[in-house]
Amino acid sequence: MARPLGESHKRFLQTMMVNGIIDGAKARALHRHCCETHGAHYAHDKLDEFIEVINAQLQPMFMQIRKGMSEEDGLQYHALVNMAETDVTRMSTDYADNELELFRKTMDLIVDSDNGTASSTDILNCADSLQTKKLKKRETEHVLNRLVQDKWLNEVPSLKTHSMHAVIASCGHSRSCATD
Repeated sequence: MARPLGESHKRFLQTMMVNGIIDGAKARALHRHCCETHGAHYAHDKLDEFIEVINAQLQPMFMQIRKGMSEEDGLQYHALVNMAETDVTRMSTDYADNELELFRKTMDLIVDSDNGTASSTDILNCADSLQTKKLKKRETEHVLNRLVQDKWLNEVPSLKTHSMHAVIASCGHSRSCATD
């Protein structure tokens, strides 16, 4: 039987639910804050074990706090990710089916590129080939801006790259993703 969540674990999880992704330094600071606030034992080198307790409780909901290293800044990040794609999880997203399809196609363009980026023009053009409801160019631009704002994509002038949140989340759906 999995260890029950203490108040410190619950606060940590609630913060992850609000933020979606945080860098390693913020995760360590949050771990300390949660433990100290709720009078739980704090050990600075036990963040992974602390998160394992939370993940054991999240497992039946196909959720997990995962960590990954950013290629852009070299920092480690922790993200709360959905480990399964079901009708229920698709309904619980902030994005419509066609917007999710655009995101998947964008990720394919980024992964297939030589430099890990996709031009805004290529993404706008791939919006014409969506199997679900088509998006107009202006709608596509709006979706791309939301994906950047929600930290699913990074933007450099006229190019899009995957964000750390997208990389960590995609590990749950890809067998080729390396573990720590």
